[in-house]
Amino acid sequence: MRGWSAWVSVAVGSGFLLLAAASASADAIQQTKGDWEDKFRQLEVDLPTPNTYRTASGAPGHQYWQQRADYRIDVKLDAAGKRLTASESVRYTNNSPDTLSYLWVQLDQNIYKDDSIARMTETVQTGGARRPATGGGDTGDRLTYNGLAREQIFKDIEFGVEIRAVTDEAGHPLPYRVVDTMMRIDLPQPLSPGKATTFRIDWAYNIVDEERVGGRSGYEHFKDTDTDLFFLAQWFPRMAAYTDYAGWQHKAFLGRGEFTLEFGDYDVSITVPADHIVAATGELQNPSDVLTPEQRRRLEQARTATSPVFIVTPDEAKENEKATETGTRTWVFRAKNVRDFAWSSSNKFIWDAMGFRQDSPQQPQVLAMSFYPNEAEPLWSKYSTQAVVHTMEVYSKFSFPYPYPTAQSVNTWDRGGMEYPMITFNGSRPVKDKKTGKVTYSSQAKYGLIGVVIHEIGHIYFPMTVNSDERQWSWMDEGLNTFLQNVAHLEWEENFGGQDRNPNLPDTITAYMVSENQVPVMTQSDSILQFGPNAYTKPATALTILRETVLGRDLFDHAFREYATRWKFKRPTPADFFRTMEDASGVDLDWFWRGWFYTTDHVDIAIDGVREYTISTRNPEVEKPLARTEQRQERVEPLMQIHNREDGLKTRVERIPDLKDFYNENDQHTVTNKDRNDYADLIKGLEDWERAALERAQKDGDFIYFADFTNKGGLVMPLPLKLTFADGSSEFVMIPVEIWRYNPKRVTKMLIRPKRLVSIELDPRHEIADADRSDNSFPRRIEASRLELFKDRESTRNLMSDMLVELKSERTGDTKGEADEGKAGEGKAGEGKTVPLGPAPKDAPRDGKPAPAAAPAPSK
Repeated sequence: MRGWSAWVSVAVGSGFLLLAAASASADAIQQTKGDWEDKFRQLEVDLPTPNTYRTASGAPGHQYWQQRADYRIDVKLDAAGKRLTASESVRYTNNSPDTLSYLWVQLDQNIYKDDSIARMTETVQTGGARRPATGGGDTGDRLTYNGLAREQIFKDIEFGVEIRAVTDEAGHPLPYRVVDTMMRIDLPQPLSPGKATTFRIDWAYNIVDEERVGGRSGYEHFKDTDTDLFFLAQWFPRMAAYTDYAGWQHKAFLGRGEFTLEFGDYDVSITVPADHIVAATGELQNPSDVLTPEQRRRLEQARTATSPVFIVTPDEAKENEKATETGTRTWVFRAKNVRDFAWSSSNKFIWDAMGFRQDSPQQPQVLAMSFYPNEAEPLWSKYSTQAVVHTMEVYSKFSFPYPYPTAQSVNTWDRGGMEYPMITFNGSRPVKDKKTGKVTYSSQAKYGLIGVVIHEIGHIYFPMTVNSDERQWSWMDEGLNTFLQNVAHLEWEENFGGQDRNPNLPDTITAYMVSENQVPVMTQSDSILQFGPNAYTKPATALTILRETVLGRDLFDHAFREYATRWKFKRPTPADFFRTMEDASGVDLDWFWRGWFYTTDHVDIAIDGVREYTISTRNPEVEKPLARTEQRQERVEPLMQIHNREDGLKTRVERIPDLKDFYNENDQHTVTNKDRNDYADLIKGLEDWERAALERAQKDGDFIYFADFTNKGGLVMPLPLKLTFADGSSEFVMIPVEIWRYNPKRVTKMLIRPKRLVSIELDPRHEIADADRSDNSFPRRIEASRLELFKDRESTRNLMSDMLVELKSERTGDTKGEADEGKAGEGKAGEGKTVPLGPAPKDAPRDGKPAPAAAPAPSK
């Protein structure tokens, strides 16, 4: 596609700049007279102009470039003090055509500083998550115990990155400036294209209690065993991305818009307490230093195992928790060509693994692994690693072979998940009955675990490998990934988890699409009002419809694989995705991208009417009697005449038959000689092909239908129709979306069939996300449901009776006397009780990244 700005440059060269400038607008050509609207207006007028970096076909151009950052990191975990101390050496290579006088580095932990933009702009606290207030007074003023405890933590502990030194390769100090969650390093000499520079940063920070503070990393404390589980992400100063489309991507980290990063190699040494087990991005380089001989034997066995093998058993994990061993061990990991690095460490970890074979000369064998505490058993050992392998099997069919040597699932919290190269942090655990001590897990926990592992391992494909800009376009990783996650659900088992875990996506998104409180999908991440439906479910639904209804699986799957392959280890933009899908499928999809991604229109199409016809023979001997019969069937007899006949009243003509004449025996449908002559002249005047067509129609006896459709929601879509005939048979017809190209509001479709229709149903398989199905059938259907009965009067509160109830102890459940009554309202931080400052808020995810509607495994 060709961009609008390219057309302007042509116009300048042709000498009519004023005309071009006067005609150009952000939304290109618009109709100003009448109510015509072009839903098929080409999207290239809004997309960036193709260039040598990004082509009009959606592929990387011959001069495409991206920067590179290689890291050597030494980090020490102070488990008792909940603190990290580290230093890193970064080699930054400037592959751009630009000379850089400074570099930007991300300091994501600064989001927890008291004066950060994120902290200063927090509004209502709900369980540690940040949620915009809905108003003042009784509607917006609220505070949970968890929110109160969170604020107390910030009062007691100073968070954020403590920069201790920034130096060049020779150890000379480099000037730097911290700007919220970013740091600018000023170079002593500008960095020319094709050149590299190395610098060093020493830093430290206090690790947050993730359960109370929220976020994507931190630690979890287990009260029963007085142990901790650490999961560290966004933990080191990382190079901000420098791109051809935005320059430096240094928008402040506010918590929702995630990360835009550069690829590179990592060499990371992690020093932890001696009883800890470490999971990390990359491959372990020194197993002999940190694992027992038996554990190393099991690890080698797991590489070719077809089911999970314990490297650290549940019993060994329990012993590690009790260990009194002092000292430390250093785990060394290396990772090649990754955009990030994360790790987790604990003396609680069970560790299992199995091999995954794939058709890839670069990476034929992958080690799938899971790390989890005994509190996650027996759920995790049964499903986590199997779900890791399943994800790679499914996603590779739609993109490319898994590109890394390991794929890991780590249990770091009780719900939600987060993704990094080769490692993911996932939730979902069983529950223990407080009275019996018996451990059980619900269906929701089982399928929640499988789903979240699929979702987060899937993110290793998108965006950890297909490196989209999460800070700007969340849908490019969350939406694409949620789409593939649902594919993987149904390849795990039919009816995965039941209706609640894997519903029909087009049906789940309609309520959001008709709501007022929404923004287009193409909205910057931190400005999205309803993040789950907008970033996850709506784009996932759109892609599902594109695959199953608009393009079909063959065209869609080919185009999607082409996109993934083109942009593997590169940084695509939305325009690259849109253009590739059109280029590889050969189908104009501009109407689809514009409607689903750039507008807040919804799908609501109605069948307004259907009319039936047959072809007239024009022969008066045939048509006149038919017309008489039809007139009698359609004529409404006057009620007075009916009552006259019922009363036995005789008309005058009945009483005096002599009053009858020619017109009592003949009507306008009587065939005359003139009619016969006119018919003969008509047949004689027809061309041979016209006469043949008429005779063929008389022979076939087809029924002709004109069906009227109205687009009430604004979003044009194909028309999937189910035609049901009088003989009980049915036919499915898909009318292409282009039927709306001349009039996007109202269209009439002609259907010719050899059998009489009795009904037409629009979208019978619920595939186009039609928001109002009450007008999708003709004739209209009576909707059946069930009505619950209620008592005429509801019970009322008896205050006197309630006062006689003895108070139960919160600890034992025993009743207590009135002396303890004043403590009844007390609660502990984190119990989920609400300080009585206003109405209790709804539950919210712990880091402000809400669960997507109809997406069973939300990413954190």
